[in-house]
Amino acid sequence: MRLSELKIGEKAIVVKVLGRGAFRKRIIEMGFVRGQEVIAELNAPLRDPIKFKIMDYEVSLRRSEANLIEVVTEEETSSVVYPTSHGTTTEESTYAHAAEVRAKTINIALVGNPNCGKTSLFNVASGANEHVGNYSGVTVDAKAGHFDYKGYRINIFDLPGTYSLSTYTPEELYVRRYLNTEMPDVIVNVVVASNLERNLYLTTELIDMDYSMVVALNMYDELQKSGAKLDYKLLGDMVGVPMVPTVSRTGKGIDELFDTVIDVYERRNKSVRHVHVNHGPVIEAAVNDIKERLRTSHVALKYSPRYLALKMLEGDKEVMEMVSDSENFEELKALSNKLRAEIEQTLHEDIEQAVANEKYGFISGALQETFQQGKDDERNLTRVIDSLVTNKVVGIPIFVILMCLMFEATFVLGAYPMEWIETGVAMLSSWLHDVMSPGPLKDLLIDGIIGGVGGVIVFLPNILILYLFISFMEDSGYMARAAFIMDKAMHKIGLHGKSFIPLVMGFGCNVPAIMATRSIESRSSRLITILINPFISCSARLPVYILFIGTFFPKHVGWAFIILYLSGIAVAFITAKLLRRFYFKEDETPFVMELPPYRIPTFKATCRHMWNKAEQYLRKMGGIILVASVIVWALSYYPRTDIEGEMTPQQLAEQQTNSYMGQIGQAISPVLEPLGFNWKISVALISGTAAKELIVSTLGVLYAGGDDTPETLSAKLQQPDPSTGVADFTPLIAATFLIFVSLYVPCIASITAVAKEAGSWKWGLFSVLYNTLIAWLCAFIVFRIGLLFM
Repeated sequence: MRLSELKIGEKAIVVKVLGRGAFRKRIIEMGFVRGQEVIAELNAPLRDPIKFKIMDYEVSLRRSEANLIEVVTEEETSSVVYPTSHGTTTEESTYAHAAEVRAKTINIALVGNPNCGKTSLFNVASGANEHVGNYSGVTVDAKAGHFDYKGYRINIFDLPGTYSLSTYTPEELYVRRYLNTEMPDVIVNVVVASNLERNLYLTTELIDMDYSMVVALNMYDELQKSGAKLDYKLLGDMVGVPMVPTVSRTGKGIDELFDTVIDVYERRNKSVRHVHVNHGPVIEAAVNDIKERLRTSHVALKYSPRYLALKMLEGDKEVMEMVSDSENFEELKALSNKLRAEIEQTLHEDIEQAVANEKYGFISGALQETFQQGKDDERNLTRVIDSLVTNKVVGIPIFVILMCLMFEATFVLGAYPMEWIETGVAMLSSWLHDVMSPGPLKDLLIDGIIGGVGGVIVFLPNILILYLFISFMEDSGYMARAAFIMDKAMHKIGLHGKSFIPLVMGFGCNVPAIMATRSIESRSSRLITILINPFISCSARLPVYILFIGTFFPKHVGWAFIILYLSGIAVAFITAKLLRRFYFKEDETPFVMELPPYRIPTFKATCRHMWNKAEQYLRKMGGIILVASVIVWALSYYPRTDIEGEMTPQQLAEQQTNSYMGQIGQAISPVLEPLGFNWKISVALISGTAAKELIVSTLGVLYAGGDDTPETLSAKLQQPDPSTGVADFTPLIAATFLIFVSLYVPCIASITAVAKEAGSWKWGLFSVLYNTLIAWLCAFIVFRIGLLFM
């Protein structure tokens, strides 16, 4: 806990001081060192400051200052694990040991540019399974993990990729706020070893903030492969930050990295020293002027005065707000405005440009002494591939061919294992039918659970193949090129290429795709991308597509998939155009996106990604789909008609029509009857609002009963309805149904994501109403036109 949380009269032992610079030095000199006992004695009348007793003297601290001191209380010692002791344990030794154990907990934040390998390092270190993609925007929030290493408990946090610590993008603002509020013990700044000049810009900003830091020179094997040479020990000594070569893909250098982290944390690494990045005499004079006036502000105790002074010169709104409660704020504000104007007049450029130039000059000077360029074969290979896949003539056809190949492979290759699973499910159903006595339990197992869950689980191979392709495009670096070649098309609908990546991610799942929009700087573009994302057909719709396309359009599988996916994309683009035209203002945000070098995805990373998706799918089978299948079965089974023995197909049809589910379906079916849908189809669509896979499981339950033969759901959908003599689904109704499913209300998880990321539930409600209306209109048009020809 923090010292500020200590109750009056309560005592604790100091674990660590979290501040930095002058504050840390002053507070340690006052006796707040590891193992010292401190007692909270008195609150001021307004509860701030607080009087503490330490080393037999009294000291007053503001709550904000006390909040920077971590302590352990008597109550907390009970949660500390102690080694076996054969001696006498006193209260003092217990306290001291508890403080020692807590002091061996190191909080690490991973900070770096997009594509630098932070998440790979996080996965290797913590054993977590976060997905890694070779493009920006994969990590859209902080991921937390922990592990034990050489007697230390290391808590590790993977922060979003960011190029700087300004407030231009949501990621930059998030990372900066995280560092300022959570104050990690050590920052691991992950940089791409083969692209140091660009990556070290962020390092210079972290140096300004005066954090304890270690630089991980990641992908060091690529630097060595190119023939380049780097004296990383000298470079670390020059900038005052130790540097460790790593290859997070393979785990090489990870132990050395955390050895260095421990040394920095325990303040025994000789390379560590605070180096001021020199910004030239004009800027430095202004920084020193503001810094001297900031020293009297309590904000300067928590944050580096030099960092605050630089940001005030740049007119940073966030920092201005942080300093606003200082007594001399108006004086500071006027001074920073005056100095900024003088600097820009003297240097004939704006302050941000001047600071950036000096930082890059500092980096260039350091690299001239430590780095020797290699042959750069990797960049040459990237240029050769890019000349083909981003070519204005063949670039888009290549992208379309890859999409077609993905969908065709998903169906064709997935058909074999799908058939095996389908056969196994049918055999299990047939065996239970033979060995169990008639009754509700038998019907529940065969018609409810196996009919529902079994009807969906057969599509697991198809899901895995789809994610195999998506994972390969993400990890190889092609996804960023897809955004590049689609930028012009996206611009015509009022967006830019960066919006394309969340849309392509939507082929996997709309929820993380919606969250990935955080990487889009413009709020209007971000909102439009969020709202059109549910029109992109996610993998949850795939079981519905495969079932109906395979059943009713087996000779045109590829074209059917393409039409469905393109229909969703077309509606998304039209919606974006309408929103930009009639609701949002024009967006002039420039398209700035890194095109990372191509990399061959590792087999381990690809398999891990596929397994994660398989695990999520199987959990859904055993969770929401199992529960929903049982509920659908119960509602369609009761109230029970008083008929002895097995029902005939006609009796079963009448029973289902009069069931609770039949009554619900008939109540809502008038809305969907103009589309050719009966009550069973209406019920399946309603259940699909929870999760799209439930459409198949619901149909599996509703079409499962009354048949002794182990026929597949595909065969049962084509059979005539016993009460009407006509099949519920024809090719036309199936096509209308597919169009409706591809466009209508997103699942509950997607609606929640829309509301959360858009910042209001009104956008979640808009998504529900608008998507369903568009789906009804499009399906109505398809059905009515189809009736003219069929």
